[in-house]
Amino acid sequence: MSDRSKIEWTDATWNPVRGCQKVSPGCKHCYAETFANRWVGVPGHPYEQGFTPRIVETKLFEPLSWVRPRKIFVNSMSDLFQPFVSDSFIRQVFEVMALADWHVYQVLTKRAGRMRSVVNALPARLRGLAHVWLGTSVEDRKYGVPRIRELAQTDASIRFLSVEPLLEDLGQLNLEGIGWVIVGGESGPGARPMEQAWVTSMRDQCALHTPAVPFFFKQWGGVQKSRFGRLLEGREHNGFPEPPLQEAPPRGNRLARRELLELRLDAVA
Repeated sequence: MSDRSKIEWTDATWNPVRGCQKVSPGCKHCYAETFANRWVGVPGHPYEQGFTPRIVETKLFEPLSWVRPRKIFVNSMSDLFQPFVSDSFIRQVFEVMALADWHVYQVLTKRAGRMRSVVNALPARLRGLAHVWLGTSVEDRKYGVPRIRELAQTDASIRFLSVEPLLEDLGQLNLEGIGWVIVGGESGPGARPMEQAWVTSMRDQCALHTPAVPFFFKQWGGVQKSRFGRLLEGREHNGFPEPPLQEAPPRGNRLARRELLELRLDAVA
């Protein structure tokens, strides 16, 4: 299964955790669950077990083997901060991200409260890294908006909001400490509609904030999302924080980092 991603705001995906459990209305038509369940029972497929939550330790070191720098969506097929994922495994993921520092990591969760408590308890060398961006999903007022405050209290260089699927007008948001906002409609069978006024409200709030917050409009969505595209009032919105990508170190250096990492993980375990 390729690590390359068709998601507009990232380059690749990394899934050391697979599967998830629904926690809010944004999960109703989960694309990851739909995809995983297509492969239930197919011998040897990564999703032979469907969307059953599980740790995939064989994927843990994967970013160290990717030489080309890329933006990596961490756990596109899961949520790193689910209850079944231990604090120690989450720390292992952060250890990998810290050492494979020629990539940018985009960590997204609906469990912003746990992310805040776990991340803020990590060693200082693993917190606030320029290449590790932490985000939360915001789909509605009841479940999504309260996550923003929890995210704002989390130690991170870039905090971002994935406002997808946007299910209602979110009203005026507190964007203090937020460095990026992605907005998108739901796609696929049963997709719930998104109104333009909800989107333009988010765009305008980002533009008027001091400093302005980069705004990325991902898609209108719908049952056939390609028909509706991603133009908002006649143009694309591709706002993005400046990613601190750098060249990968030579192979010998990467191998040395792997050895150091294994020593650190043994100590964590």
